[in-house]
Amino acid sequence: MSWCALKPFNVSLMNAGAVRNRTPFSIGGIGCASVFTTGLRRQCCSIRLATPPFASLSTYTFPRNSLSLSLLKVLSSYFEFYIWNGLAKCVSKKEAVKTDKAPAALGPYSQAIKSNNLVFVSGVLGLIPETGKFVSENVEDQTEQLLKNMGEILKASGSDYSLVVKTTIMLADLKDFKKVNDIYAKYFPAPFPARSTYQVAALPLDAKIEVECIAELPQKVEPQPVSHA
Repeated sequence: MSWCALKPFNVSLMNAGAVRNRTPFSIGGIGCASVFTTGLRRQCCSIRLATPPFASLSTYTFPRNSLSLSLLKVLSSYFEFYIWNGLAKCVSKKEAVKTDKAPAALGPYSQAIKSNNLVFVSGVLGLIPETGKFVSENVEDQTEQLLKNMGEILKASGSDYSLVVKTTIMLADLKDFKKVNDIYAKYFPAPFPARSTYQVAALPLDAKIEVECIAELPQKVEPQPVSHA
C-alpha cells in the first residue's frame, strides 16, 4: 500500500535496514502512507522505525527540501480532514423535542426525537395542551386538534408539514376514515407523505384517533466561496 501511495513521486529506493539510523524526517513517507492503512494514525513525519506491517518493506525517503514531500504533506492533511469530517457526520445524535404548545407526553417518552436529519414524532392525541383534556368526543374535532398539536411539535423541532415523509393513523373505528381524510388533506401538501391506517382495539384515554409521523429536518446550505476571478 505504501509503495502504491509513494511511487508517483519518483523518490529514491533505500534498504529498510537503513531506517534505524535515519532521522524522523527521512522516513516521512511511511507515516503519511500509514494514514491510509492504519486507521488514521497521526504518524506523519514523526516516527523513527516502521510499524510492524511495514517492517519488511523497502522504504522511500524524500530529500529535505523536496517539492514532492511538501505535496504529500498537503495531500495527507487534506484527506485526513475530509475523512474525519465524514466520520463526524456519520455519528448519530439523538435530541429530544419538547414544547408547551402541544400536550405533554403521557408516559416515559418524548414528544419527538431528532436523529440523523429526521424527526420522529410520537403518537399525538386531540388534547388541549393547557388542560390535557380532549377538545370533544367528536372524531373530527379530535383530528383537527391533534394535527394542530403535531404542527407545534414539528415547528419546535425545526420541521413542518411539508417535510413529513410518513404518517401512521390509528382509529378506534375505521368507519371514521373518510371524516379523518377530509381534515387530514388540509394539513399535508402534495406530494402527500406515505401513510398507514389501522383500526385498533383501544387508544390512550379512550381517544378516537392517534397519529404519529416521521419528518425530515431542513438541510443546512453551506455558504459557497465567492470567486473574485
